[in-house]
Amino acid sequence: MFFSEDDVLEFIEENDVKFIRLTFCDTFGNMKNIAIMPRELHRAIVDGIPFNATDLLESSHQNLLLKPDISTLSVLPWRPQSGRVVRFFCTLYRMDGTPYEGDLRRNLRETMKSIQEHGYQCEMGTRCEFYLFETDMQGKPTRTPCDQGGYLDVAPLDKCENTRREICLSLDEMGLNPTTSCHKHGPGQNEIDFACSNALTAADNMVHYKTVVKTIASQNGFYASFMPKPFPDCSGSALKITISVKKDDASIFGTSHKSMLPEGRAFIAGILNRVREFTMFSNPTINSYERFGLRAAPSHINWSEENRIPLIQLLYAPGRDGSIEFRSADPYCNPYITFQMLLSAGMAGIRNNEELSDTMNAANASSAFPTLPSSLEEAIRLAQNSSFVHAVLPETLIQDYAAAMEQQVTAYHAAQDSQAFCFDRYF
Repeated sequence: MFFSEDDVLEFIEENDVKFIRLTFCDTFGNMKNIAIMPRELHRAIVDGIPFNATDLLESSHQNLLLKPDISTLSVLPWRPQSGRVVRFFCTLYRMDGTPYEGDLRRNLRETMKSIQEHGYQCEMGTRCEFYLFETDMQGKPTRTPCDQGGYLDVAPLDKCENTRREICLSLDEMGLNPTTSCHKHGPGQNEIDFACSNALTAADNMVHYKTVVKTIASQNGFYASFMPKPFPDCSGSALKITISVKKDDASIFGTSHKSMLPEGRAFIAGILNRVREFTMFSNPTINSYERFGLRAAPSHINWSEENRIPLIQLLYAPGRDGSIEFRSADPYCNPYITFQMLLSAGMAGIRNNEELSDTMNAANASSAFPTLPSSLEEAIRLAQNSSFVHAVLPETLIQDYAAAMEQQVTAYHAAQDSQAFCFDRYF
């Protein structure tokens, strides 16, 4: 990690860096960047680099400034060693130098700061799934998975092994801290897990992770897809989010559900009580809702310490603090918004002393659990009418996001072939 401009400039000179990518995330979680030459870095840090933000972050026509966060410097290991390429994540400003209220990284950082001011420490981690598909003679993706392997299979059934290893090595070289990887249930399906870190770093890692996966897959002759549900009869791809919260250096989730602190129960209740309202952000595609309720994808709003496909699972393991895993999100979400929603909902539960009902435990066979939204249309309505969502996110962001989701729904219903529409949009 670099703490001063001089440190960064020295690194760039000593490592023969020739291109610098100023990276940011658009409203819908897609990574964007502008490349500058090293001689422009000082100007970028001091004054910022202007760009046209229309249709990326704003529906209105305006320019914004990118200023690199020097603590996020990372080398892209797949680029040549001579004339190296590095990237920074950036902070967004208006042209007059004032902070841009739609800067998703800044908004998540402010949420983290508020949590810390209330005496809590929070870390997050991710487990993200994807499929690898074969490509044709022209290098274009096919819909044929690269193998017919299953859960935790090894070679030769697992033909993703070498590509997955290269992805993990690249991620590790970049400092993104992968921990485990494996073949998942679907043919050609993979998962890579990340160590917990502060929420902003975890979101940065998730955004860059998808680019690394697609890049390394392409170099190995495969196409990587994060489509939530590419096959109707196979497992969908999830983004499972681990949340660890401590107070006075002790986990609020305890060492078992019986030893959870009242704050831990309230944090979980806060998420369960608001999840329907922010599902538009955690599951932002038509295809997202085809995954719910099938295989290991939850559709009900509940919790459990046991592996009963709950929406929130309590995680306890030797040598680790208690944590929870949120299991309904998918890789198409914008992690900055989704993480902010989860943390804000959990903290609202603590502030309001909300009760975690045992009737919401997935092990309670007699309970009739509420359900997640069954469609993107329903999720849009819930978000637009949510006082919680409007209290957490800027109004312009909510309006632009919901408008884009409604356009997606309209286009889907107008399509002659709904399956072809989903593959064209999300594959």
